[in-house]
Amino acid sequence: MEYRRNNYETISNDDDLDFIALHRQLSAISHSLSKIAATRENSGEDKFNRKLIFKFTKKEIKDMPETIRKIFIANNYIVSYRITSNGYYEARVRRKDMYIEASGRDFETMRRRFINRLNDYYTRSVYETISYAKPNSKSRTPLFTAYAEEWLKIKEQTTKPSTYKEYARTYNTDLKPAFSGKSLAAIKRTDVQNYLFAIVKEGKHRKAEKIALMLNCIFDMAQEDFNIPSPMKKVVLPHYQTKKGNALTKDEELRLINYCKSNKGVEGTDALLVLNFFGLRKSELKTIEVIDGKWLQCETSKERLGQGSVLRKIPFTPAFRKVSAIVDFEKAKKVNLNTLASRMKKLFPSHHLHELRYTFITRAKECGVNPEVVMRWSGHSEDKDVIASRVNRGYTDFSIEYELREAEKVDYL
Repeated sequence: MEYRRNNYETISNDDDLDFIALHRQLSAISHSLSKIAATRENSGEDKFNRKLIFKFTKKEIKDMPETIRKIFIANNYIVSYRITSNGYYEARVRRKDMYIEASGRDFETMRRRFINRLNDYYTRSVYETISYAKPNSKSRTPLFTAYAEEWLKIKEQTTKPSTYKEYARTYNTDLKPAFSGKSLAAIKRTDVQNYLFAIVKEGKHRKAEKIALMLNCIFDMAQEDFNIPSPMKKVVLPHYQTKKGNALTKDEELRLINYCKSNKGVEGTDALLVLNFFGLRKSELKTIEVIDGKWLQCETSKERLGQGSVLRKIPFTPAFRKVSAIVDFEKAKKVNLNTLASRMKKLFPSHHLHELRYTFITRAKECGVNPEVVMRWSGHSEDKDVIASRVNRGYTDFSIEYELREAEKVDYL
């Protein structure tokens, strides 16, 4: 069977079946719309909230990707738009999973935005062959790299910049070289399993877990979009014991203090003491601010994107006051984190920076500070030593006086 367009071009059975169905529906609409003048911005009629139409030029159609071109040739280049009561121009197109919308203060702005978004929608994924009739066909799913980059765009909008940066680094360094040139449906469980085992064999168990988590997210989304089975379903990783950090011993802590005293002015020494006596994460150093000479305020770095920044205050303790004379908070705030990590590793080869945070929390508990108050100072949402439920903690608002009294307990030097 053959079918003909209005311009008498022949469509064979190999053409997109959806196009034929779309043509039949839109031909009837086109016939009705042809009776209506394409009302433009300078029309004198009451046009607010009425559905209007505009046509693409031949050049605009020619510049479109092939699939989009077929859609609009079928409808004689017509797109519906309206003018709202507040004077905005809005254009929309719906087709299966596609929904394109654009608006503007004037007609040309709306039209330009609509064309850009339409092209962006189709060009952002590089399809080997586009067909909605067989979404589970190997040859009809996008390349892994194109789809993973789309997933990254979503993450860029929904995660913190630091989290997104790590996703992007892992993709460019590891996933892109490993799966470049392969379509989503062509990647099998054995491909992923062997890839992850090779990483584990290098002794990089944590890296393998992170990559597996990313692949799970990408293929779960692809399963919904293209009705293809996820190769991650039966992928396994060998169990390994996560290395847990340890607080510095009191002797090691004294060694740290003496080192900072002897090397005052050396970059990193101020920051090391701040991390040790206030329990900050290294990423929080750049946000520190002294409040009333009694508190160190910082912005909690573990908050998720969209939840807003959360400020927390940690009081000056007697232990800190004994070393405060050698701490310059401005220098600590501006420290280079790589230099800081190197300084820590040189001083304590078996410890890492985050263990200074463990040290602060450990000392506070050893000195008898209320565990819920320690949670508040550290910015933790969970603590095995705290029995109170999250709901109860949500109703607890410790007074400044109470926290300062608790802080006075931290006097062990």
